[in-house]
Amino acid sequence: MIMEAPAKLNLTLEVLSKRPDGYHEIRSVIQAISLCDRLTFRAGRSVEIKSASPDWSVEKSLVSKAVNLMRDTSGIKRGIAIEIENHIPLISGLGGASSAAAATLRGLNAVWGLKLSAEKLLELAAQLGSDVSFFLCGGTALVQGRGEVVSALPDFPHHWAVLVMPDVPRLPGKTAALYASLNASHFTDGQITERMVKALKEGGEPSALFNTFENVAFAGGSKLKVYRDHIRKMGAPHVHLAGSGPALFTLLKDKIQAEELYTRCQQQNMETYLAETLAQNTNPA
Repeated sequence: MIMEAPAKLNLTLEVLSKRPDGYHEIRSVIQAISLCDRLTFRAGRSVEIKSASPDWSVEKSLVSKAVNLMRDTSGIKRGIAIEIENHIPLISGLGGASSAAAATLRGLNAVWGLKLSAEKLLELAAQLGSDVSFFLCGGTALVQGRGEVVSALPDFPHHWAVLVMPDVPRLPGKTAALYASLNASHFTDGQITERMVKALKEGGEPSALFNTFENVAFAGGSKLKVYRDHIRKMGAPHVHLAGSGPALFTLLKDKIQAEELYTRCQQQNMETYLAETLAQNTNPA
């Protein structure tokens, strides 16, 4: 069995407050895109998980945690061989690890014939990480709480996404560090997200994108800010941080304009990707 694990973009990302449990209360509209990892599942006597990517680690992978969680939950002792074909940049803010974990939950549920309900899978996803729940739904969704409360939304109007991975360190724990860098002045009341949700439900044009982490990531003369400004000069109408970054992205409706910007970025030796937004339940080939 082959499962696709798409990347995501936070079209809005608001932090409302810090919660008593140490997490932050967020409100975000998240969009799946066609840049995907691919997971192949084969029956096996033991658990074997591998990837050809030299930077990928099975010990740190949410895939291995998802396998262990499914075995513990179901009591099943059967093995599985999972091969991961990585296309989403690691530690990028594009959600590759969480998406692969969600694909693992769905894949094992099918391969092992567990017949776990969607509600049960969401419960398990919440134990693995904040974005995993979204990837069980895909498409366009409103995400609340610490990321585990997911509500499907009407599809975001089709756009092309040009993504750039800046040449900066990709540090594990960067998301926690960014949250720790926020102060009360960076908190918002959720109305930015609500305006986008309202526009989507009414079939109108969604409002401007927003990511509160940009208050920290683009501060001063940061290298990310330099990249953002440079991509703008090359013709991007706007440039935003993808989740906690460091990936940057812009959205364009016109495919030719997107391809031209993608080519210009590549010609400047930037790690660049071209993708498109996905409708709900789309399984890209």
